[in-house]
Amino acid sequence: MTGLVGVVGAYGEVGAEATRALWAAGVRLRIGGRSLQAAETFAHEHLGPEVDCTAVDFTDDTSSATFVAGCAVVVNSAGPSHAIGNRLADAAWRAGADYVDAAGDDRLHALLDPARYQRASRVAVLSAGLQPGLTSLFPQAVATRFDQVDELTVQVGLIDRFTSVAADDYLQAAADGVSTPRAAWRSGQRAEGALVRRIGLRLPYVGQVTALPQLSTESERLARAIGLRNGEWYVLLAGTRTLDVFDRVPMLDRTEAVEALCRASRLDLGHRPTRIVIAVTAEGPRSGVTTGETVVLRGASTAELSGAVLTYATLAVLRGEVEPGRHYAAETLDPVAVVDALTKAEGPAVLSELTAFEFAEEGAL
Repeated sequence: MTGLVGVVGAYGEVGAEATRALWAAGVRLRIGGRSLQAAETFAHEHLGPEVDCTAVDFTDDTSSATFVAGCAVVVNSAGPSHAIGNRLADAAWRAGADYVDAAGDDRLHALLDPARYQRASRVAVLSAGLQPGLTSLFPQAVATRFDQVDELTVQVGLIDRFTSVAADDYLQAAADGVSTPRAAWRSGQRAEGALVRRIGLRLPYVGQVTALPQLSTESERLARAIGLRNGEWYVLLAGTRTLDVFDRVPMLDRTEAVEALCRASRLDLGHRPTRIVIAVTAEGPRSGVTTGETVVLRGASTAELSGAVLTYATLAVLRGEVEPGRHYAAETLDPVAVVDALTKAEGPAVLSELTAFEFAEEGAL
């Protein structure tokens, strides 16, 4: 493929997954992070001598400008997203490059002017990761099986460790009001306080969990886009320690909260392998008959699935498949094509279908 792609945070967990996949796809790469040595070591161990390794510090505009110079696309997998803000997106803009971000949800979306991207026939794709990103793309792919989806339940099982970057971004999203606990979608609009936590559930695709109802701005955009009547979204946790930290967050400063989330998630995971599960139950008419089904997507880790979505978005931009403008990944990528790419042979995800399931509820809070 033509055009140099610069990946910031290339040797981090998500960046490493995307960088290896882009290299395997034949993309010409420049990789970097704050440590040049770490970038060079990663390139030596996983890529090849043709890769350009360059140190980059997103807090330094000169460093960012040097890194993005000559790039056709700049990919950001570093974080925390709220700390980066629009620094890297603006550096890419000044260099004449398109931009793809694994995170950058509502906050960055509001900072970038869509009109200037359209006028210049340029592209910015945001939220091209697991959540936000795949957590909207996958339900959209399931929705294409129906004439209309009237009822939708999305459950996201995060049986994984929090990294400090992910924990910081999660807390910032909560502070920004990106997600509303216990809210649902009812009769075509947000209904706050409509749901309760479900504790001690046994689900056939994830085991025993606690289900936390959360309605995010991403979920609301999805509900409006598909004309949904009623919808529920849950985060599934395998242990109780992470839940306890969520409840204590208002009493902790940001550093303490990040450390507590990382520690609690490690303890909850224990010696079990990491895994991610997205289960979508949809109901609506199909060929004039109302029907329902549950489709489950499984992956090994947050980093692997986020990296796969980030890779797909980057390749789509390189191929000219994304219309000019500033977009959320879930609103511009083809959801069926993304799921097909992730679940193909040797892909990072597995798709399965259940005829029916129900909550096995042992308690509620």
